[in-house]
Amino acid sequence: MNGSTDAAGVRGKPPGSIDATFNFVLSVVSAVWIFAIMALICADIVMRNAFNAPISGVAEFIALSVPACVFLQLPAAIAQRRLVRADLTIGVLERHFPRAAAVFNLAFALAGLFLFWKILGWAWPDIVKSYAGREFSGVQGVYEIPVWPFKLTLIVGAAFGLIQFARLAWVELRTVLAPRGALSSADGTPENVAASLLIAIAFIAAIVTFVALLVIFDPRPTIVGAWSLAAMLALVLIGMPIPLALMSASYLGIWIIRSSEMLAINTLGLAASTAVGSYEFGVIPLFIMMGLVLEKADVGRDAFQVMAGMLRKLHGGLGIATVGANAIFASIVGSSIASAAVFSRIAVPEMVRHGYTKRFSVGTVAGSSVLGMLIPPSLLLIVYGLVAEASVGRLFIAAVVPGVLLAVSFALAIYAMAHLTPRFVGDLRAVADVEPASGGKILRQLGPIVFLVFAVIGGIYTGYFTPTEAAAVGTALAFVIAFAKRRIGWAEVRAIVLETSFVSASILFIIVAANLYTRQVALSGLPMIVSNYVSEAGLEMAGFLAVYFVLLLFLGMILDSVSIMLIMLPIVLPVVAALGGDKIWFGIVTTIVVEIGLLTPPFGLSVYVVKSVLERNFVTLADIFIGSIPFVLVMIAVAIAVMAFPEISLWLLRF
Repeated sequence: MNGSTDAAGVRGKPPGSIDATFNFVLSVVSAVWIFAIMALICADIVMRNAFNAPISGVAEFIALSVPACVFLQLPAAIAQRRLVRADLTIGVLERHFPRAAAVFNLAFALAGLFLFWKILGWAWPDIVKSYAGREFSGVQGVYEIPVWPFKLTLIVGAAFGLIQFARLAWVELRTVLAPRGALSSADGTPENVAASLLIAIAFIAAIVTFVALLVIFDPRPTIVGAWSLAAMLALVLIGMPIPLALMSASYLGIWIIRSSEMLAINTLGLAASTAVGSYEFGVIPLFIMMGLVLEKADVGRDAFQVMAGMLRKLHGGLGIATVGANAIFASIVGSSIASAAVFSRIAVPEMVRHGYTKRFSVGTVAGSSVLGMLIPPSLLLIVYGLVAEASVGRLFIAAVVPGVLLAVSFALAIYAMAHLTPRFVGDLRAVADVEPASGGKILRQLGPIVFLVFAVIGGIYTGYFTPTEAAAVGTALAFVIAFAKRRIGWAEVRAIVLETSFVSASILFIIVAANLYTRQVALSGLPMIVSNYVSEAGLEMAGFLAVYFVLLLFLGMILDSVSIMLIMLPIVLPVVAALGGDKIWFGIVTTIVVEIGLLTPPFGLSVYVVKSVLERNFVTLADIFIGSIPFVLVMIAVAIAVMAFPEISLWLLRF
C-alpha cells in the first residue's frame, strides 16, 4: 500500500469455512463495483461532451458507492490480516515471544470485535429509518436513488467483519493457551514462557492503569485529547492495526470527554457511514487501479530501458536513468511503494552488472522511489486534499515544480557522487551492451505514457476533468495501453480489480477511522490549545515549520505516510491558518517531509520493500539505509527550499 505499511499480520490465516466463500463473493462485488464506477464516469463524460446528455445522478451514486465498496471488502481484508499496521514491535514479539504476541493480537481482535459490534448496532436502526422514511439521494421528480440498499452494505460488511474478528480472536486465544513447549521462536529455540507472560501482563497492566488515570485524575477535555493521542500512538507502535488504534482511542476519548457512550456510538456510526461518502473519494480507488494496470504493463521497465539508452555514455548514467525512469513511472502510478518494488527488480541487477556497488544501487532505487508520492498524480496528495479540504487539482499542479526539482537534484547528486566518491558509487564499466534509445523506440515505449500523463494532468489543469473524472479516464486509457502492448490478459484484469479493492479498502478504512479521530480532537479543543500555545510562544511560521519538520521526521521513523498525515493534520492545520500559511503550499511541504520517513530507520518502508523484492542474501537492510543517506540529505535540502520559498510550489498556480 499507500503510502502505506505492510499488511498486518505475520501469522497464518485462520481456518477457512463457509464464511470465506462469502468474503470472496463480497470482495468480487466490491471489485466489480469499483470497475463499474470507472465505466460510469467515462460514459458520463462521453454523453456529456458528445451528445450534451449527461447521465443524471453519477455524483450521488458514486458518493453512496465508495463506503459500500469499503465495507464489502473489509471482511476479506480482516481475514487475510491486510489492515494496515506498523509491524516493527509486534514482528519482533511474534518471532521471539509468540505467546506474548498472541496476547497483543487477541487484544487487537477483541477491540475490532467491540467496534464492529457498535457499528452494527448503530447501523441497524439507521437502515430501518432510511427504508421506512423512503430516504433518497438526488433531485425529487428528476432522479431519485434510494439510500437503504447502500446502507445495507454497511450492515453486511460490519456483520462479516465481526465474524472475522471473532475468528482471529479464537486463533490467538488458542495460541495463548497452548501447552508449554508447543511454541517456539523463529530460530527454532523453545519459547521463553516466563518472559512472554511477563510482557503480556505488563501490557494489560499498562492499559488498565492508563484508563484509570484518565478517568479518575484529570478528565478535562484537552487532557483527555492529549492522552488519547498518546495512547493511539502507543497502540500503533505496539502493532495494533492503525484504523483500530485510531478508532479505539477516539471512541474512548469521546466517551470520557462527554461522559456519554451513546455520543461515542453515534459518532462512530456517522464516521463509518459518511466519512468517505462523497464523490471526491472516488478518486482514490481509480488512481490505485490505474497504477496497478500500468505496473502490470511493465511501464517501469520501458521507462528504464529508454532512459538507460539515452544516458548510456554519461558517468553515473544508469543511476540517473533510474531516477528519470522513477520520475516517469511516478507521473502515472503515484505510489512510492510500487516504484520501489518495480525498480528493485529492473534497475538494481543492471546497475550491479555494470560495476555499481550494491549499496549505491539499492540506495538509488529506494531514494528515487519517493518521487512516486510527490510527482502527480500522487495518492498522498489526494489524501491531503481530502482531509485538508484543499483542491486536489491545485495540489497536483503545485507539486509539478517541486517534483521536477527533487528529481533533478537526485540526478545532480548522483553525477557528483560518481565523480567525487567513486568507491561509494562503484567501478563503472562501459555500457556498450545497453541498447541506444532511438527516436522510434522512445516514441513506441514512452509515447503512450506521455499521452496518458497529458490526458490526466492536462485535463485537470484545464478544468476539463475533475480529479475523479481524470482518474477514471486515466484508468480506462491505462487498460487500453496495457492491452495494446499485450502485457495483460483477462486473468491479470481479474487480479488487478481484486487488488484494487483490497488496497482501496485498507486506505479508505484508515480515513474512516481518522474521521472519528478528527471529531474527537475537535471535541477536546486540542487544536485551539496548540494554536494558542504557538501564538503565546511568539513562534512565526519559520519557527513552527522547524518544529513541525522535526516532528514529522520522528514520526516518519515509526509510521507510514498516510497515517502521519491523518494524525497530524487535524492538529496543525488550524495553526497554519492562524499563521497565514497557504494550504496548498503546506501540503507540498508536508508531503516531501513525510516521504523522508520512507528512507529512515527503523521503519523506512521503501527500504523494506527493496529488501523484500531482492534475493534474500543479496544485500543487508543496513546497506540499503546507508545507500539512501545521500537521497535523504537531498530531500531535506529541497524541503527547506520549498519552505523558505513558497513560490517554488505556487508558481504554476499563478497562470
